[in-house]
Amino acid sequence: MNGFEFDLHLLGPLVNRLIGELATPHGWWAAGAVAACLGVAFYAAGWIERKLEARGPERLAVAWAQRVAWPLLALGLMLVARAVLSRFVPVSLLSVVIALMVSLAGVRTLVLILRQTFRHAHWVASFERTIATVIWSMVALHVLDLLPVLLETLESIAIPLGKTKLTVLQIITGVLTVGLAGVIALWISNALDAKLAGTTGVDASARVVIGRIAQPLLMTLALMIALPMIGIDLTTLSVFGGALGVGLGLGMQKIAANYVSGFIILLDRSIEPGRLIRVGTWRGTVVDIRTRYTVLRGMDGIDSIVPNEMLVSSVVESETFTNTRARAAVQVGIDYGSDVERAMALMVEAATAQPRVLKDPPPMAFLVAFADSAITLEVGFWIEDPLNGTLGLRSDVNLAILRTFREHGIGIPFPQRVLKIEGGASPAAVRPALDAPQP
Repeated sequence: MNGFEFDLHLLGPLVNRLIGELATPHGWWAAGAVAACLGVAFYAAGWIERKLEARGPERLAVAWAQRVAWPLLALGLMLVARAVLSRFVPVSLLSVVIALMVSLAGVRTLVLILRQTFRHAHWVASFERTIATVIWSMVALHVLDLLPVLLETLESIAIPLGKTKLTVLQIITGVLTVGLAGVIALWISNALDAKLAGTTGVDASARVVIGRIAQPLLMTLALMIALPMIGIDLTTLSVFGGALGVGLGLGMQKIAANYVSGFIILLDRSIEPGRLIRVGTWRGTVVDIRTRYTVLRGMDGIDSIVPNEMLVSSVVESETFTNTRARAAVQVGIDYGSDVERAMALMVEAATAQPRVLKDPPPMAFLVAFADSAITLEVGFWIEDPLNGTLGLRSDVNLAILRTFREHGIGIPFPQRVLKIEGGASPAAVRPALDAPQP
């Protein structure tokens, strides 16, 4: 015997019977009926999908039609075809395809329910087709009686790992078991989040903390349950896990401190989204609080990622911690010959005229200092919305002060220097020296 010859008996009695039927004219009738039913169902499913999309592409019915309409229509047509053809030709092929259509509709329905349950998990949408294909392939192999053959083949392929051997079947079973346990853990975590979101009296920060603690705990529990199910003894991993834990503890102290600080911030609610704070050189509105860092959005729109440890271990200036009011001020210098009290009153009027400035407490003006060339005055005022920034408001107040000073003849001086001549020298003798070019 030369070359490779495949033994069809390895495929099982069902596949061999189907091959025998397809080799006869009677089997061609059954194959033609299957092809006709699948084709008609395909065009009918497309028509139904277009009708549903015309009513609204975001409807859940469209998602059902895209996944289930074709196998269900094909199933109905093939049931009718089997009833008609069973009197004349063998219908084993139709029975097998009917079972495959039932399983396809069921798998697609299950995956769609999974996607609706984890609608915020992008990985479900990305791998929806892959998940459905893998599950349906396993069901199809079972329907065709090929699954035992495949399992026996995978069990016979072993990979040596030290003194033990790990079969391909064990690897596949382990991956599927761990994946299924992870999906169940995520489903429980999402269900817990949804339950907490609908519960009144539970603080938002507490919900975030519970959700972020529950998910890794559930994933760890799922792994501890799944690994022994595939033959991995957890006690053998204890030494390795202890050494790994010590290494990670020494090398990731900062990261661990940031995570712990994140939970502290979420629990004590000293810093919450929407508050205006300053820490170090960073000032901005808290946009998001993660377990490792906090996002501050500055008045210029730039986001700063601040480690949570810095927020816990350093002084944080919160402009909206106890109340949302904040004070702003504008300084201006006037001539020494100007009416200071009149200038202060005009500055108060200019600040009061701005819509964002509060009337209570009212704006107040102060004489700050006697500078070299001017008397420095300041007008302070309070606002209710510091999150909207103060640069534009201070600019408006400055423009109003400039206009009213010009109207009332109050001068804003420029820097001046007084030169005192000693020793009896006349100004005429000093002038040439002053006008001479400097080296």
